[in-house]
Amino acid sequence: MTSLLLTRRQFLYASGILGIASFSLKAKTSIANTLRKGKMAYNAKDYNRLLGMEGFSDTLLKNHFTLYQGYVTNTNKSMDLLDQLLKEGKTGTPEYAELKRRFGWEFNGMRLHEYYFENLGGKKGIHKTGKLYQKLAQSFGSYEAWEKDFKATGAMRGIGWTILYQDILDGRLINFWINEHDMGHLSGGMPILIMDVFEHAFMIDYGLKRADYIEAFFRNINWEEAEKRLLLHKG
Repeated sequence: MTSLLLTRRQFLYASGILGIASFSLKAKTSIANTLRKGKMAYNAKDYNRLLGMEGFSDTLLKNHFTLYQGYVTNTNKSMDLLDQLLKEGKTGTPEYAELKRRFGWEFNGMRLHEYYFENLGGKKGIHKTGKLYQKLAQSFGSYEAWEKDFKATGAMRGIGWTILYQDILDGRLINFWINEHDMGHLSGGMPILIMDVFEHAFMIDYGLKRADYIEAFFRNINWEEAEKRLLLHKG
């Protein structure tokens, strides 16, 4: 049962990030599209539009896309295996319990990468008359204060995600650090801007110079996409 699911480190080795040639993204996409026979499956999105982005080598991006595809594939596999165990009446088994616990890691690994890639590729700065800029100033005192705090959060020791959340009940914005995909997210928080700070997001290009990666990330933020995510709050 568990052998069907790749661990993060196993996938990194297989994808080439730790030195072995990467899988074909096209082939993995085909697997994901046909995985759940008779059921709706999650399909890997195509982010090739980001290739050639300033500050991010194509090698880094292609490896990152392949890693993302692994989460899509394993999300679908997990759902199929859980459905099978449910039909077989095996919900009291250790396999069922561990797959249930694992599912958040795979699903969030898929979805957080989608947020990340989709808030990249911008070529313009934030609109100072836009709703997001105004919300940042309202929540942090100024845009500059928000940017300083977001960058400082991303520069902390450790690996994980830096996320600008919006409290969907009162509309305020909060910078937050997430260690693992499936733990520590803010309840009622809508991700507005996502920055991946796992090693695979920057080490091929920047080594240990995370601050340089963060600056490259900021030069490529798609602010229009981030602003679209503000629409869910009630305030």
